Amino acid sequence: MNAAPPPLTWDVFCHVIDNWGDVGVCWRLCQQLATAGQRVRLWIDDAAALDWMAPGARAGHVPGVQIHPWPRGRADCPPPSLPPADVLVEAFGCHVPDAWVAALLPPVGRDGRPTVWLNLEYLSAEPWVARSHGLPSPVLSGPLAGRTKWFFFPGFTPDTGGLLREADLAQHQARFDAQTWRAALGPHAGPWVSLFCYEPGALPRLVVQPALATAQWLVAAGRSAAAWAALAPPLPSRAAARVLENVPQPGFDERLWACDLNLVRGEDSLVRALWAGRAFLWQLYPQDDGAHHDKLEAFLAWLDAPADWQAWLRAWNGVPGVDPPALTTERLAQWQAAARAARDRLWTQDDLLTRLLAFVYGRRGTM
Repeated sequence: MNAAPPPLTWDVFCHVIDNWGDVGVCWRLCQQLATAGQRVRLWIDDAAALDWMAPGARAGHVPGVQIHPWPRGRADCPPPSLPPADVLVEAFGCHVPDAWVAALLPPVGRDGRPTVWLNLEYLSAEPWVARSHGLPSPVLSGPLAGRTKWFFFPGFTPDTGGLLREADLAQHQARFDAQTWRAALGPHAGPWVSLFCYEPGALPRLVVQPALATAQWLVAAGRSAAAWAALAPPLPSRAAARVLENVPQPGFDERLWACDLNLVRGEDSLVRALWAGRAFLWQLYPQDDGAHHDKLEAFLAWLDAPADWQAWLRAWNGVPGVDPPALTTERLAQWQAAARAARDRLWTQDDLLTRLLAFVYGRRGTM
């Protein structure tokens, strides 16, 4: 039997733009790499969200992960004097300066094997993702000429990079007691809804749907709470709402497991909603040119959702001319059945970490 390949040192670079999805994805990746025995250095230009997302991380209390400030806005900042890595990951094309790449990732590692330079891209179900996943991007000029960066695309099908999923996720879900979780927030007999959104124009319409007439709404802090505060008309008389503070990632997962309908935004929370196996509405990051509508249509083609669910997903993302039907209790149950079917399809595939490790070790010639 072949021995397991030795652990590697990974430098993961994260540029926080204006939301929490980028740091959320990067932290899940780093933590899963560390759990798998890898050595990880996370370079981040704004680590503030980690204080609630991953308490103790910045203080070095997560084994296997070191957090380093990345002075991304200072072009003249020299690279750090640290031992070089075996893998360098630019999350979402954040572009690490050439001098930093040269210092942290020499072409050949200390073990004499090639190092690996990756661009971990955004998640999409569009057909070109599978065609682009794993392709090389040679550097043709400049100080890094002759080096190669590789594209790694997350995705929903076996011919992509897959989705982040903890090895013990199914066991955690099996042990979770939704009724006990709800009871800790107070009794409520109606359906439970989690709201994590930008500013969806369809929110006022959703809150008055028949299936949600007696709902308990759990509203995330920040932009979600601001969107909620601007609601008109008000909630139905038998519904209730409360704004919840930001919680660590495991706590957010539990919120999704406990609710009957999860309204999520961006990339990280979509993946967590899929693993929850509950009905959901996903709000993509809005783009001025409407490109997010093409991404939505590709996702709907993969999801194989009932027509009414597709209509609500389009309305939730501001697709013009969409008039979704009334959301009834029966339809909400159908959404959940379809969500579980989608999750079951994903469970049969390898997760992103498994595929990423295979790709990296394969490039290094150790698998």
